[in-house]
Amino acid sequence: MSKENWINEKCKEIEQQRKHAPQTMYRNIEEITGKRTFLSTGCIKAMNGYIIIDKEKILERWAEYIRELFKDDRKDHNIMKNNFAGLPIMKEEVETAIKKMKHGKATGPDNISVELIEALEDFGIGKVTDLLNEIYDTGQIPTDLSKSIFIALPKKPGATDVNYTEQSVS
Repeated sequence: MSKENWINEKCKEIEQQRKHAPQTMYRNIEEITGKRTFLSTGCIKAMNGYIIIDKEKILERWAEYIRELFKDDRKDHNIMKNNFAGLPIMKEEVETAIKKMKHGKATGPDNISVELIEALEDFGIGKVTDLLNEIYDTGQIPTDLSKSIFIALPKKPGATDVNYTEQSVS
């Protein structure tokens, strides 16, 4: 089989895998393009410039960096005003918002994906609507909804400085 035929076959496979097997699709794309993923070096620099190789210390450094990056000096920033005058959130609005969300994304701390809410159909949309209206009416945001997960993605292979990475938020 010629290289051109092989590439054409791989492209057809990729098109079929787009919706049903995205991880396999990305592997096939990397195989065709020759791009390889690079692993981290397993070390980063401390604020003083010294290299850290201990996993616990690395995690502490990342936590320190994220806290500084997203420092919030506002007072009472977790408290919303009560909604005494506004209209309640309608089920149709929630359904429209859920339909616009991207599929295949990582879940948050609650492990609830968009696909799960969609699979629950009317029941799931009703529960989400009830939760949003409760938040809207009381001004109290559940702790789980105020948590974020950060994944550091090096911009270049072997990056050791936390300032030279992108943060992906889920």
